[in-house]
Amino acid sequence: MKKSIKKNSINDILEVLGDTPQTEGLHIYISKEDIKESPFPYPFRLDSYTLMIVLSGSSKIQFNLLDYTIQANDMVIISPHTVTHIKEIEDSISLITISFSMNFALSHSLNRTDANAFSFFASKAALSLRLKDEEVDNLVKITLLLHEKNTTTRSFYGKELLIHSFNLLMYQVAEIYSERYAETVTKMTRKEEVTSKFIKLLEENFKKERKVQFYSDALNLTAAHLSKILKEVSGKTTGELIDAAIITEACILLSNPDLTISQISNELNFSDQSFFGKFFKKHITLSPSEYRKKT
Repeated sequence: MKKSIKKNSINDILEVLGDTPQTEGLHIYISKEDIKESPFPYPFRLDSYTLMIVLSGSSKIQFNLLDYTIQANDMVIISPHTVTHIKEIEDSISLITISFSMNFALSHSLNRTDANAFSFFASKAALSLRLKDEEVDNLVKITLLLHEKNTTTRSFYGKELLIHSFNLLMYQVAEIYSERYAETVTKMTRKEEVTSKFIKLLEENFKKERKVQFYSDALNLTAAHLSKILKEVSGKTTGELIDAAIITEACILLSNPDLTISQISNELNFSDQSFFGKFFKKHITLSPSEYRKKT
């Protein structure tokens, strides 16, 4: 069953955006005009790394159930398999995204032993950093160069120029990350640490463990105290976050036409399809089959 769970590849996303594929494992998307509404009304999970640079506008996005508001001068680093849900585009948004596979990054790295330089890949599901104007300008210039090399079909040193452009971008991001993330970690409160640990625990266990007590015990907190912390940080209680994880995964699975609703119900460990249908409709106001038709 697990082999059937669909993860969106770079090419899947390009098909929705109407963009042309570039080099295998690497794609640079530059919005030609302001985006006024989300091309992805449903949650999705990418199998690649993504760097997002917001040039203008703002949007509310959910990464692994946590809400973010991104706006001009924000750089977002998104790890593979992160559940992404674009909730709302508040103001027409213009952005650049660089998506690449781990295979591409490893095979095109100039210094494969320098793991620390690319530690931002594994920092968390999604990391949003506010950049200075000059940092945005530098990243845009490098990305435009990378885009040019990634779309040029005839060049004597095309591969070498592509590799060096990609590494230049990665090291520029690493430089920003090493400065900003140290500040971010220092500023993280105890409640934010608990929330981060809970989300990781939830990602690993939500299909089998739905009782609040399991998570509070694992974090050495009372159920009431954990729920209070999560409500303050995320706006949702423990139970609400558990339900949200199940519903979000159900929506992703329903977007895969190869899976039957019965298979999805089993994958999410519901006792039967009827119970799954009632649970889903309670939260989405549509039955699983109605949601599938709509999306």
